[in-house]
Amino acid sequence: MFKKFVPAFEWLTAYKKTDLTGDMSAGLIVAIMLIPQGMAYAMLAGLPPVIGLYASTVPLIIYALFGTSRQLAVGPVAMVSLLVLTGVSTITDPGTSDYISLVLLLTLMIGVIQLLMGLFKLGFLVNFMSHAVISGFTSAAAIIIGLSQLKHLIGVRLEADKNVFLIMIETVNRLSEINPITLGIGLISIGLLLTLKKIVKRVPAPLIIVLLSTLTVYYFEWHQSGVSIVGNVPSGLPSLSLPVINVKALIQLLPIALTIAFVGFMESIAMAKAIAAKEKYKVMPNKELRGLGLANIGSSFFSGFPVTGGFSRSAVNYQSGARTPLATIITAILIILTLIFFTEWFYYLPNAVLAAIIMVAVYSLIDFREVKQLLKINKVDGSVWLVTFLTTLIFGIVEGILIGIIYSLLIFVWRSAYPHVAELGYLQKEHVYRNIKRYPEVTTEQDILIFRFDSSLFFANISFYEEKLGQRLVDKSETKWVILDFSGVNSIDAVALHALEDMTKTQSYEHEVTFLFSGVKGPVKDLIIRAEWGEEYEKHIHYLSINHAHKTIKAGDIGA
Repeated sequence: MFKKFVPAFEWLTAYKKTDLTGDMSAGLIVAIMLIPQGMAYAMLAGLPPVIGLYASTVPLIIYALFGTSRQLAVGPVAMVSLLVLTGVSTITDPGTSDYISLVLLLTLMIGVIQLLMGLFKLGFLVNFMSHAVISGFTSAAAIIIGLSQLKHLIGVRLEADKNVFLIMIETVNRLSEINPITLGIGLISIGLLLTLKKIVKRVPAPLIIVLLSTLTVYYFEWHQSGVSIVGNVPSGLPSLSLPVINVKALIQLLPIALTIAFVGFMESIAMAKAIAAKEKYKVMPNKELRGLGLANIGSSFFSGFPVTGGFSRSAVNYQSGARTPLATIITAILIILTLIFFTEWFYYLPNAVLAAIIMVAVYSLIDFREVKQLLKINKVDGSVWLVTFLTTLIFGIVEGILIGIIYSLLIFVWRSAYPHVAELGYLQKEHVYRNIKRYPEVTTEQDILIFRFDSSLFFANISFYEEKLGQRLVDKSETKWVILDFSGVNSIDAVALHALEDMTKTQSYEHEVTFLFSGVKGPVKDLIIRAEWGEEYEKHIHYLSINHAHKTIKAGDIGA
């Protein structure tokens, strides 16, 4: 029973010595990568850089014990950091003690939401966030994240920090205030990050640039020339923090907490499943929710902020040889050692370098190829991407993803209410029945109409079916027999069942036709029988195929 709730017992009891080398190597490489990223993402979230390191300690250990992915690298990520800034900055100013307190509360709320979702097996709810919504949102958010770092890259304290259009306008208007040294540091850092990433992928480029820029600023004393630096980073382990529970704040933070809980989980599970598929093991979504939830709860009690699985770090973790979650625990231990012994090394670290790290990290999240592919395949799905992308850019992060979800659900409802229907004819060469519009060569008969429903029947679409069938019976007035192909109907609700009974009775009377049902699946047939339509209808629902119904008509043996 205990093993069921603590997955770590499975890999700990079966741990192989041969896995240790890979776990040690991956843990070290990810720690080197996470130290500058954690500080950068904390800055992006409007928090002191050290909180990014705090969020990279206890939460990682908790996830390693309770998560089911062996290679997922949990920690601060850019998307969640921006969502934190977006949500909490509407209540109080970033950098203040109240702001940090609200972030701790938000982290606790996210953890509780994810934990409860996992306990009550609600992981399926994230399926309502379509891939088009997530891709459009991620691409727009990446642009917002990148432009929000312009102020650090150019050394100008911009007033606009969320609306991309205002950021660009203000930047152009204040070009004369740009600090050339800061801009130079930022641009060189971006160039080096991109170059090293392509040339020597296994080299920890962010850490190298952090060390080089820190030494350079210290040697040339550029911090006295207006170059903004990180400054004092407190040493020591994160202290125990108790989030202050405030009912008003809970209500204000609930929308952003739900958004981060869903978005964070989707980012994690997508990467976890991708790696698990390659390694041929299973990731349990509800257990993942519990693991992430407990990690975020732990983060809130140890001065951290929301964490989730990151794409780039997870890929590096996997490629560096991680075999078990021990690699994540090693990463956390190394960051704890950094907090105890090495925080003073980051005093002269330029904020422009952290901004460069963020910009390069989120650049890969912008995916315009996805919208091209969606528009090519289905313009409606492409419109979901475009609506989400544009509304996120124009109205903001939270508004954009909510509008995207609502729009995608409306598309789903529209598709459900107006599904595909087809009149069928006999394709003699292949001995099958096919849509007369797609196969003009099919054979049809004047007195027989074969009509196929291509979705389940429920209250919202039954009237559409009735309208289409009625119109076809008017157009084909010679019809005496109607074969309803139910092979595509997997379920039917009570309202649709009642409407279907009325439809068959009405159309039979108005057009003097007899209805036969073919290919009715067991669960649907059971409901029809339970509805007690009457013997004259029930005896017409047992035809196994269109061919079976057609032969019965021709034999004049209806009901057999």
